[in-house]
Amino acid sequence: MLPFRLIDRVKFLVERQLVKGAGFQLLVVGVFIGLISLIGGLLVLPLGDSFSDVGDAIWWAFLRLTDPGYLGDDVGNWKRFVSTILTVSGYVVFMGTLVAILTRWLIAKMTDLERGLTPVTLRNHIVVLGWTSQTMPLLVELLGSSGRMRRFLEKHDTSRLRLVVLSETASAAQVHELRSEPGIGRKARQIILRAGAAIQPDSLQRVACLDASAVIVPSAAHEAGSLVTSDVETVKALLSIAAQARQRNAPLPFVVAEVQDVRKHPVIERAYPGDIEVVAGDATISRLMVQNILHPGLSEIFNELLTAGEGCELYIRGGDSLAGLTLGELASQRPKVIVLGILKQAGKGWNVQMPASSDTRIELSDRVVMLARDYAETEPDLKVPALPVIRRAESASHSVAASDRVHRVLVLGWNRRVPSLIDEFSSYSQKRFEVDVVSVVPAPEREQEINRYLTEPGRVVCRHVEADYMVEGELRRVGPLNYDAILLLSSDRLASGEEADARAMVGYLQLEDLLSEGGKRPQLLMELSDPDNRDLLTGHQSEMMISPMIVSHVLAQVALRRELRVVLDELFTVGGAEIQFRDPQDYPLPASADFQVLEKVMAEQGEVALGVWRSQANERGRHVSLNPPRDEYLDLDNEDRLIVLCRT
Repeated sequence: MLPFRLIDRVKFLVERQLVKGAGFQLLVVGVFIGLISLIGGLLVLPLGDSFSDVGDAIWWAFLRLTDPGYLGDDVGNWKRFVSTILTVSGYVVFMGTLVAILTRWLIAKMTDLERGLTPVTLRNHIVVLGWTSQTMPLLVELLGSSGRMRRFLEKHDTSRLRLVVLSETASAAQVHELRSEPGIGRKARQIILRAGAAIQPDSLQRVACLDASAVIVPSAAHEAGSLVTSDVETVKALLSIAAQARQRNAPLPFVVAEVQDVRKHPVIERAYPGDIEVVAGDATISRLMVQNILHPGLSEIFNELLTAGEGCELYIRGGDSLAGLTLGELASQRPKVIVLGILKQAGKGWNVQMPASSDTRIELSDRVVMLARDYAETEPDLKVPALPVIRRAESASHSVAASDRVHRVLVLGWNRRVPSLIDEFSSYSQKRFEVDVVSVVPAPEREQEINRYLTEPGRVVCRHVEADYMVEGELRRVGPLNYDAILLLSSDRLASGEEADARAMVGYLQLEDLLSEGGKRPQLLMELSDPDNRDLLTGHQSEMMISPMIVSHVLAQVALRRELRVVLDELFTVGGAEIQFRDPQDYPLPASADFQVLEKVMAEQGEVALGVWRSQANERGRHVSLNPPRDEYLDLDNEDRLIVLCRT
């Protein structure tokens, strides 16, 4: 047994050297080459006159081992036999094994490089922590915000945008996905992928968070009932960034963090002592849904303001270039812009005045809120003649009378946003809502989650129905025609956004069959999770909201201009400034009024004219016309509505 144990011992030692990496593997191969050359030299050394010493014989063997071309120079049977053995051994050991080791080492190195394990050495870049359904539209938004981005780069003394994305599985497939995205394409070279998780301190160091000009933390999806939620990961990431800054005595970067549960807002601010803006993703979508139920048709306005692409967006300009002007004078000098209001500094926060009097004077520390199609339109243009100054009175708040009418809402599907949606319904104390939730999720589980979330349970009547809306018979028993509004939600319990949207769209088409049977048609609002599905139902009668695109837009724009968050909170929460539809008959408009006349008439009542909602869609299927040219005649029909910014 002893010889076998000795062989096993040798094999074990060789194995331990081989698993140490390419360097040790090459060392082992070198030892074998030396041994083979030594044995070959000793075998031909007795030939006498052919070799002067042992070294000459070993060199002869080494040449035959490494180069088959010497095989034809040998004379004598024994010498040719040894030379042939050495040449064959050279093919196996020197060429085969050596090339295999180097090839494997090179492939492993390339794989490591593709995984993005090398720390970046950048400054003033933008870091996105996580590859989620929101990451792609977020990157598109950042790369497409030319005007805002230019000012952002100037502020941080850099000339080129660099985006670093931390992904748990950074790979060549994700690089290909970036290059295939219509809004990115060749700009993918500006995006650097790094592998890791946001809860790992070494991963945060790998993307150089402390040297970034802004760090964006989008929420990731988690399985229902998981103890580790996206908010938990966000808090851990913020604690890690703060700890690294303390260890290096470095300043903290500006962070824009999304939270799913708005109640975690104070926890996020306690976890991160630096500059941070918290975007409540679920609450934002819930607010938009409720406002759209109260004002049908607002989804098209939200999608234009809060998604990248053609149309108008909200812009904020600092008082450094506008100080001394009044809002009325500013509006006259920007003929392609609608001035919505002003932000006045109040301690560490902002006092939002939307709408504001045209006589309000802009100070150096103020911020002006504008609606425009492009950032360049907010700059002065001496080639365009100024408009007459429109006098806007102080904005008067319009009280909302309490109503006894019960607004019945049918919610088809279940996701984590439903509790915040019910809570948003309850915040409208002057209105009464009854909400029926239809889902295959057990009713006790849903009731428990809603009761945990609500601060004042019982204000909204909420009933739960255990049924699958994909089954026509079960959907028919619910009676969709008996409701004022129907919300079709995208589930967060499926494996991907594509699967969730596929289920939602099939449910929508089935719902359309039932609604076409007659009766008063309820308002229909559908939520989608995958931005690629936005064009699949173009031309249908439902309103559509793509949650990841909206939240991504908010995260990107707040990262570039942090004051935008308080503006969006003002617009989308109950009370304060609100976008509404108005009947043209409520205003003393002449028969042939252009948009400039409409602005003047509304300004007399302290309101801001934003545009027109047409009852008949245009060739692109759009009803909304925001910020039309001032000299464009409105030609209003009886069913058309005016889009107004007012206070409630």
